[in-house]
Amino acid sequence: MLRRPQLFACTFFLSFAGVAPFTLAAQTVDPQAATQNAAPQNATPESDGAQPDIAKPVASAAAIAPVKMPVYVKNGKKEEYVGPAEIIALPPTPMLDEEGKQRVDPDGKLMFNAPVKQQRDKKGNPFFNEKGMPVFQTAADLGYDQHGKKMRAEKVKPPKLTPLSIARGTFTVDGVVGKAELNYEIADLQFLYLYVPGLGVTVVSNHAFPGAKEQKNAFDGNTLTVKADDHTLQLSGEKRLLGKVPTSAFVVVNRDFALPSRFPVVGYGAITRSPYNWPGSHANQQIAGVTAPPVPGTCSRRWR
Repeated sequence: MLRRPQLFACTFFLSFAGVAPFTLAAQTVDPQAATQNAAPQNATPESDGAQPDIAKPVASAAAIAPVKMPVYVKNGKKEEYVGPAEIIALPPTPMLDEEGKQRVDPDGKLMFNAPVKQQRDKKGNPFFNEKGMPVFQTAADLGYDQHGKKMRAEKVKPPKLTPLSIARGTFTVDGVVGKAELNYEIADLQFLYLYVPGLGVTVVSNHAFPGAKEQKNAFDGNTLTVKADDHTLQLSGEKRLLGKVPTSAFVVVNRDFALPSRFPVVGYGAITRSPYNWPGSHANQQIAGVTAPPVPGTCSRRWR
């Protein structure tokens, strides 16, 4: 849950403190209600790598009709499978964050969980319960592959995170204070957004991404310094931002992006394209007696 933003006053501007970052949480799906116990997306594929026969995903779990039981009948001394040949798959579900909002990838596309598939039994056939309803895979039970071999979830190491802490930070444009008293605790840095009215938003990351240009040694100690056109943007704080060694930043400037604010804004998020859905950044409120000074240099031509 987002914390209520705290208002800070500085010589020229008003600033809002940051909010806690979010972490990726995979949604799970229940076989009957499509809400719990989904099989993980990184489940071990079937043993020989071949794709199983999967029916077109059903509209919903409620739309599944029971099959005629039993699915195994005696044929002499052997049991013959007479049930459906295709396993059933539930439709993909939205991947939600901790606020219940659907996540988007760095390109701004909506993200979905992998479809939950029906289990196979020990003989490699689609598995049904005693009521003729399909039994779906869960994180704890993936069932068997088409050869009757027990499937196990692949163990994957959690991704390495890049935490970034900004304490009593200041954002300057060509040396002029644009934002003060910035406080962010980012669990995993993806992208920083440095917005300046008239210049647009500068997207910064410590890793390469499409369209970005490298600026060497931009992360240096407790400062981040990048060039946006002919302007110098600097974010500094009381703590070291990243590691002890100066690190490159990868930068792209979106000159067409504008916020309804006459003040610079600092934020962070996980996408590289507009709209930038970042937490902890809000349009500044105007208070009597506090006005924004002009932005330095050519930015002032578009200042409103």
